[in-house]
Amino acid sequence: MSYVTIHGKARLLAPALLAVALAACSGKDDSAPAAAAGTPASPAAAPAEPAVSAKVQSMGTDQLRDSASTALRENRMYAPAGDNAMEYYLALRDKLPDDAAVKSALTDLQPYTLIAAEQSLAREDFPEAQRLVALIEKVDPSAPALPRLKQGITRGMEVAVKRTQEETDKVKKDAENRAKQLVEQQRLAQQQAAEASAAQQLAARQEAARKESERLEAERQAAAKREADARAAAQQVAAAPKPAAAAPTLRAVSTPAPRYPADALRSGTSGEVLVELTIGTDGSVTDARVLRANPPRVFDREALNAVRRWRFEPISSPTTTRRTLAFQPNQ
Repeated sequence: MSYVTIHGKARLLAPALLAVALAACSGKDDSAPAAAAGTPASPAAAPAEPAVSAKVQSMGTDQLRDSASTALRENRMYAPAGDNAMEYYLALRDKLPDDAAVKSALTDLQPYTLIAAEQSLAREDFPEAQRLVALIEKVDPSAPALPRLKQGITRGMEVAVKRTQEETDKVKKDAENRAKQLVEQQRLAQQQAAEASAAQQLAARQEAARKESERLEAERQAAAKREADARAAAQQVAAAPKPAAAAPTLRAVSTPAPRYPADALRSGTSGEVLVELTIGTDGSVTDARVLRANPPRVFDREALNAVRRWRFEPISSPTTTRRTLAFQPNQ
């Protein structure tokens, strides 16, 4: 296909594409100056690459025409870099500045490049947008869309840098927060460990105090028992009858026998009663009590009544003695 034919097809598409491009760009140029007034300084950027690659610039005119025709046929109007119709026609224009067909081709291709620049800007592909803006600027340095596109790139890059910085700050802040949380968790863990250790120590002290209290209580009870035993022993010693002086010789004067209880006599019951009696100096019985009786409470009264009537020869001092009274029904 010849250059003229391809160029003719491009001219047929150009008005429609231009209309689309203008529609996409409409309404933005008016706001550009106002926005630019408040736009901070753009981030520092690396030196821009030439709009037309050195390889393309080194081609001859015939090779450039053939490459441009092939690029159009394959729909490589503005990309990829170094192998697109825009760069080939720009290189041809540098070599043939008065070639009307080349100028016309660049004019037809400019709307495509403008749309592509807008799309690159929208998806934040700023290097590609800058490359396409450089192509547009080389075609027409006074193109109306250039200021807005450049401002959009600058503002977009600033927003991207700011967003990246905010994301970096957020990541840093999140990392700091996680570090603080980790430190706090470690502090809480240490505090809990210290509290657990203190609780264990307190429990150990309480257990030791309990055991000591039990030991002291056992010692107190043992001491109290020893003291009680000592008191009981002392009381027994105190209550024990003291060895009496040699008892005076008792000589009975009258010891009437006890009366046999009628009931015991009828039933043929026999028994005996051990009586303790105290004799006064005149020989009379001053006190008497039953120590043991077999069977109990059968012969007690009669035994006491009998011994209270007993009489002995006078003695030098009162004395106590014991006598066993036997009860036999056949006597």
